Amino acid sequence: MNKYQLLCLSFFVLNFSFAQITGNVTANTNEALPFVNVYLNDTYTGTTTNEEGNYTLDISKAGDYTIVFQYLGFKTLKKEVSITSFPYALDAKLVEENITLNEVVINSEENPANQIIKNTIAKRKGVLEKLSEYKANFYSRGLIKIKNAPEKIFGQDVDEMLDVELDSTRSGIIYLSETISEIEYKKSRRLKEKILASKVSGDSNGFSFNTASDVDYNFYDNTIELENNVVSPIADYAFSYYKYKLEGTFYDDNNNLINKILITPKRDNDAAFSGYIYIVEDQWVIYAADVSISGKRSGIPPIDVFKIKQTFSFSETDSVWALISQTLDFKYGLFGFNGEGRYTSVYSDYNFTPEFSDKNFTREVLSFEENSNKKDSLFWDTKRPVPLTVEESTDYVRKDSIQLVKESKPYLDSIDTKHNTFKLGDVLGGYSYQNSHKNYRFSIDSPIEKISFNTVQGWNGTVGMRYTKNYDEYKRYFSIAGDINYGEADDRLRGTANARYKFNNINNRFISLSGGVKTEQFNSSNPISKTENLVSTLIFEDNYMKLYDRSFVQGQYYQEIINGVRLNSTLGFERRKALFNNSDYVLVNEVRDAYTSNNPLDETNFTSKPFNTHNIAKLNVNTTINFAQDYLSYPDGKYNIPNSKYPILSLGYEKGFAATDSNYNFDQFKARLRQRIDLGNKGEFEYNAQGGLFSNADTIAFMDYHHFNGNQTNVKLDGSYLDSFKNLPYYGLSTNNSYAELHTEYRFNGYILNKIPLINKLNFNLILGAKAAFTHENKPYSEYSIGVDNIGFGKFRFLRVDYVRSYQSGFVNDAVMFGISF
Repeated sequence: MNKYQLLCLSFFVLNFSFAQITGNVTANTNEALPFVNVYLNDTYTGTTTNEEGNYTLDISKAGDYTIVFQYLGFKTLKKEVSITSFPYALDAKLVEENITLNEVVINSEENPANQIIKNTIAKRKGVLEKLSEYKANFYSRGLIKIKNAPEKIFGQDVDEMLDVELDSTRSGIIYLSETISEIEYKKSRRLKEKILASKVSGDSNGFSFNTASDVDYNFYDNTIELENNVVSPIADYAFSYYKYKLEGTFYDDNNNLINKILITPKRDNDAAFSGYIYIVEDQWVIYAADVSISGKRSGIPPIDVFKIKQTFSFSETDSVWALISQTLDFKYGLFGFNGEGRYTSVYSDYNFTPEFSDKNFTREVLSFEENSNKKDSLFWDTKRPVPLTVEESTDYVRKDSIQLVKESKPYLDSIDTKHNTFKLGDVLGGYSYQNSHKNYRFSIDSPIEKISFNTVQGWNGTVGMRYTKNYDEYKRYFSIAGDINYGEADDRLRGTANARYKFNNINNRFISLSGGVKTEQFNSSNPISKTENLVSTLIFEDNYMKLYDRSFVQGQYYQEIINGVRLNSTLGFERRKALFNNSDYVLVNEVRDAYTSNNPLDETNFTSKPFNTHNIAKLNVNTTINFAQDYLSYPDGKYNIPNSKYPILSLGYEKGFAATDSNYNFDQFKARLRQRIDLGNKGEFEYNAQGGLFSNADTIAFMDYHHFNGNQTNVKLDGSYLDSFKNLPYYGLSTNNSYAELHTEYRFNGYILNKIPLINKLNFNLILGAKAAFTHENKPYSEYSIGVDNIGFGKFRFLRVDYVRSYQSGFVNDAVMFGISF
């Protein structure tokens, strides 16, 4: 036995010696039973056994108690005990449940399971009302393992990337964490949680991301939110998704008849569970659930299977069946990484008649008690409701010991020496240098990574450099970044630099100063990427990217002023100069002069300028408002949660002033609304509406117009479908007058295609889209599209295809667009 195992065993023994009631639960075959519910009769004070069948039950006073042992598939056991001193040992041996199927049920012409489910659905809203407010204690443990990991992926060392030490089979624990918290819930508000203790294996300063809201899977809701909205087996419309079969009945310890019902999805790719749901006869409530769903059905391709197991307990005092334990098991696999994980949750000490005041619920839905991550082993040994397994104890001891070594200066220096060693491949692949002890990093990009082509610069390349210095755990940092760009056709060297200081990770306040010379698209949103332009010019000879020369210096300030309200402002000075084509290089054909000009106002004019060279100062002030925004307060930062019930509102003001040509001065006011609306099992609807108006802008420079994000390449690589048109020329509707645009998409997420025979085998998702643009000078422009995404094979399903038709005073044209959907 090595030293880590000895330390682990000592830790394990201590864990038992501090507990009030401890024991081991087995089957009558002496096999250990994991995740058995152990609680005081007629209360919600309890715990569960770990994977080895061990448990600890926190009892504060000596006395007479009835201890209940409850486990699916086994008869519930009650043990009367008289406790005079602690610790108190109490083992239990459970006998398998005798599940029978009545002969009358077998001979019934009507499926009896259907009526049971109908009765349960009818009671669904009433149960939700009973659970409309409560307080409880919550415990969570998360464990993720990796198995047979590759040594390298994409040229990177896997052990270094994961920062773990794997065993000889390339397996091990990559994440282990625990939380103890208090939760409060009130209908129509988010679950509120205060974490009292947090522990992360191998990180004594870490804060666990195991939260109650992340595992708040309520089958009484119509849908369970994973990546897709998975339909509950007792949803109002559940019979459209499930088949039911009564597999047997048994009586619990209180003589309640429990129906064991097999649930099966009606169609292959529907977002629906498989497994068992247990319903209490006459009360028509959930006794337990043991269900699973594939990653394909849940919309999480890397997951092979995801299992949810829930157990409920009844309290005569409250007349409520409440969730007391939940386990989430999953298996995953992607890019050669395979493994499994488990999240164990225990709910206890419910109070269903809390006296909440208006101050109980604010927009802060998660907070940490001070020093919650500094609790010592004595605290965890006495408060942890589910004992650690030997494997988990070993991981804590080993990683905590390793952490002391990894934080030492000699170790950090040795790692940096290995990482900072210059290799021949770094000449082309890029190089980085770091000092982990002083917490700074410097890097130079690969000189071949950003090679591109456009008709102004010809072949051009960019080399970027950056330096970052981190100051503390609150994400305060200072960074300097710059890049140098050279174009062979115009024989011009350009460069930019940026310095930024971020003050904290609470309101994310930062200031920055940037400047330099660069080629810039007339539409600052960069509607055509360098990759798209390279392909469209060299292969198809379509010159869509229009550029001008911009010399600038600019300051920026950003901050969340109050919760949900963010301010972003910039002030700068620019010199703009027109550019012309300098290259007629083609890759496929030998025909020269095939490219259009660099003038977006007249692509056939190769000699005139779209604007005169000028200087101008520009001010931008933008405010974004997330109404009713909730947030998580971690000690090292604030993490915002937008409220999908309300749109996100953006308001902006832009002013051009002090121009060398006063005709180029202008004012612009703009606004935008954006929202994603969850439609449950029917998918989701999303819209983006924006508009604006100019003042004193009759003769402004073309780059200051409002440009609609168009597309003429028939591809979309960035996934931003709700910010751009699919079939509109890039500068076809640009305006310096009032304007408006609307983008909408309805994603059915399998609601339609999964119901069509044969097509449902493909697991595609249907998407309908409608877009419109309005300007003062033009007739309204509109697009209508129908498409499918989730195209691919196996776990790699990120392709999307759309058919789009365009209209402007009648039909304009149609197109097929290929893209990526995230």
